[in-house]
Amino acid sequence: MATSISATGFKGYSGFSSFHGSWGTSIVGEDYTMLAKSVPVHIQVGKPVRSQPMMKNINEGKGLFAPIVVVTRNIIGKKRFNQLRGKAIALHSQVITEFCKSIGADAKQRQGLIRLAKKNGERLGFLA
Repeated sequence: MATSISATGFKGYSGFSSFHGSWGTSIVGEDYTMLAKSVPVHIQVGKPVRSQPMMKNINEGKGLFAPIVVVTRNIIGKKRFNQLRGKAIALHSQVITEFCKSIGADAKQRQGLIRLAKKNGERLGFLA
């Protein structure tokens, strides 16, 4: 027997159900006791561990100069390497700023050139 739904209600429903079970519990006696003992009463939930967001270079380890950069970082140490890299980036930003002053570029163009320099440095492997 097929049942279809229309705007007025069910068509073809004869009032009988195919459900032959009961609404009571189907686990009784020893089975219920064993099931109840196997379920823990208190569940401890710890705080979710959230990892620190990391700004990573998508081209890390790639690029023409990446092997040289990695070897240098391993030789002189990460802390000293990051200090030197920071100084080099600051110096390059100053050069870009001076260039922009000499050609009369505004701050927006200067910022665009600095971003372009960063992208090129990533592609070449300087930020590996």
